[in-house]
Amino acid sequence: MLGIVVSRADSASVNIGAQLRAVAEWSEATDDSRPDADGGGTVYRTEGATLREFEDWHLNLDRPAEVFDDPDLLVFASRHSGETGPLLTAHHTGNFGPAEHGGRDNDLARACPNAHDAVLDALRDHAPEEYDVGMEGTHHGPSTVGAPSMFVEVGSAEPQWADEAACRAAARAILDLRDVPADRPASSDNRRRHLAGFGGGHYTPRFERVVRETGWSVGHVGVDWGLDAVPASAEQSVIEQAFEQSRAAYGLVDGDRPELLDAIEDAGYRAVSETWVRETDGVDLDLVEALETELGTIADGLRLGTSANTHEGTDFLPSSLPEGLVEEAAGIDRERVTELLTERVLAFQTEEGGTRPTGAVALAAQRHRETVLDDLVAVLEARYDEIQRSEDRIVARTEQFDPEKAKTFGLSEGPAFGRLASGEAVEVDGRTIPPEQVQTEREVTFEL
Repeated sequence: MLGIVVSRADSASVNIGAQLRAVAEWSEATDDSRPDADGGGTVYRTEGATLREFEDWHLNLDRPAEVFDDPDLLVFASRHSGETGPLLTAHHTGNFGPAEHGGRDNDLARACPNAHDAVLDALRDHAPEEYDVGMEGTHHGPSTVGAPSMFVEVGSAEPQWADEAACRAAARAILDLRDVPADRPASSDNRRRHLAGFGGGHYTPRFERVVRETGWSVGHVGVDWGLDAVPASAEQSVIEQAFEQSRAAYGLVDGDRPELLDAIEDAGYRAVSETWVRETDGVDLDLVEALETELGTIADGLRLGTSANTHEGTDFLPSSLPEGLVEEAAGIDRERVTELLTERVLAFQTEEGGTRPTGAVALAAQRHRETVLDDLVAVLEARYDEIQRSEDRIVARTEQFDPEKAKTFGLSEGPAFGRLASGEAVEVDGRTIPPEQVQTEREVTFEL
């Protein structure tokens, strides 16, 4: 069940509440068990959702989920204040550092990464044309909610708080969360495709981009100013909370914070790069771990093939391609070699910042190695005249220009030299020199 909190102290919240009641059919009941100011009084219910009103500001509430009937997700319909113009935004709740706006110091509430991802999509779908959609770092209370929760906000000033179209967009996005789980599914060892975020500016463009462009969700984000406000004595506790309350095993750090990377590892979690996040998008996390254990980490150059997205289980065949063959083919068409490896294997190791394949691969089946070898031979055909393949080797031969032979005809580097090298006959001192007279056979063998 989705619980929706409306604050009468917040004009935008009141307007979003009015739009919520306008865009869906609600039943009304009276709750006399608690004061009207504390979520009692009139209670609104529609399929999959309950709406209650509070007199106080959202950020001052303590355990508001207890007023609802065991909600799976709690959403605070709220205003956003700032100088950002028309903006619809969502963020998790709690404090990195002092509790200047509700909640407690260095205390984070339970996040809802999957629902947060979903509401950003919904806000983009419903937003009026002039409104941007974004996400913010975790920056105010409450820090004790009692259920996975987040704020969904209309901003950034009075004209927007009173804008019926904007408040209707927020209302529709909130209602779209009915039956949306707070978290993504867990792997066999309870890992989820969740990230805890650290660093960057208040509006978290890197993390918003990850959420928008990948299948990863982001929980708590401690932005630069928040992290800098955390006292040294509380740093480790807050980092651990960011992971625990986000149900995350992985942390993405924006910026150069080596001490933070160490603290994440010390807490028993893994700091990953955006490259790692994008490379593993859609790939079973147990398979990722198995591949990295066998072939080396993504940080060290491991790249995952497209078939890894649909591979079932964690079984695969570690293998290797002749390094000289891979290097020769890459020298002819590196882009094509990378493309065919991406298409044919589960994973392959690279060097030079992910641009040069090395030959170490993981296969879904042994027959795929033969397919890759055939593909590499096809690349060689662009340079070699004859290629012979046996069970244990590939032999490639070609006739190529030999500068030393050209010099025996009295040629030195220049236009004629270049024409001969490109296969064109030239005339020197009244004598025609055909290109075949200045060629030498080159033979390369690749052991299989």
